[in-house]
Formats: sequence, C-alpha cells, structure tokens
Amino acid sequence: MAEAFRCETDRLVLRDWRGDADWAEFFRVTNTPAVMEWLGGVLGVDGMAMQRGRVEQCAARNGFCFWPVERKADGALLGFCGLKRADAPGSTVTGAIEIGWRLREDAWGHGYAKEAAQAALALAFERFGAEEVVALTVEGNSASWGLMKRLWMGRRADLDYADHRYDPPWRDTIVYSVDRPTWESRP
Repeated sequence: MAEAFRCETDRLVLRDWRGDADWAEFFRVTNTPAVMEWLGGVLGVDGMAMQRGRVEQCAARNGFCFWPVERKADGALLGFCGLKRADAPGSTVTGAIEIGWRLREDAWGHGYAKEAAQAALALAFERFGAEEVVALTVEGNSASWGLMKRLWMGRRADLDYADHRYDPPWRDTIVYSVDRPTWESRP
C-alpha cells in the first residue's frame, strides 16, 4: 500500500483525496459561476465525474495530482492545487509537468493560492524531478497569470495554443513556465 500523501505549509495542508465526501465538498465550494468563469463554466454532473476521474487517474499514473487544499485553522476544504502531466488535445506542452489550482471564492485574496502553489512547485522540483513546470490559463484570467508571475514564472508566448474543446474566451491557452535554475535562484 502506498504511503498517504500529505504536505503542510504554515496555514494549509495538501493531501490525498478521501473519497466521495471530499469530492462533494470540492464541487460544492468551487463549481460556482465566479470560480469557473475562466475554467470553461460551471460543470454538470457528467463534467464533475469526468474531472474526478481525470484527477484520480493522474494520481494513479504519476504519483501526483491536484490535491485537496485544506485550511489548518478550521479544516475547511478551500479547493485544490497540485501537479499533473499536461494532456490537452493539441497542446504544445504535452507531457510537461503542469501546476494548477482552483480555490473557492471566499478564499481569494488571502494568499492561500500562492502558498499552496509554492509548496506544489517545491514538490515538482525537489520530489518529482521536474526540470521545468508549466502553467496554463487564458488571457482574460488576470488573477491566474498574475499569480504565475508571483511564482517566478515567465510568459511563454511561443508555446500558446488553441484548445478546440472550448469556445472563446476559454479556447486560446496562454502558457507560463519556470525552470529549475530560476526556482533554485529565487529570493
């Protein structure tokens, strides 16, 4: 049996999913119009099942995934943050380690996403052997690419691509990345 995954920061815990209750709470707090505005829109039952399946398959295949983010102070599930292998159809970064996050609206503006993402980046480079980590978003999602910049990631316009599973404004994917030397030399 594999050892349970758990990573603690000052205020947060990134950990393994604990089944149906975690997923129900995750979708309850994040599958909202505000949170999903730049992520393709609110998911229906089939979309939620597909997303859960992708995350669970990613964890089984890679030993990492988008982990639940839990606030230490009260145990609240704030969303997810973690790593996956980029796999969008037509992607220019297929196979690269990708970082991603999604936090509930009442968790925005408290630094939780940055804290969780810094922990996930440390894991990518220090535990999972990444030489580079990419992050994907769309131009309109300034909160997301703003965080990417604060995570020492640089814009990679040469890697942008159209994800034809979506219509605008979600179709045109923009790419940021950080490599190991940049990560290791951060202040």
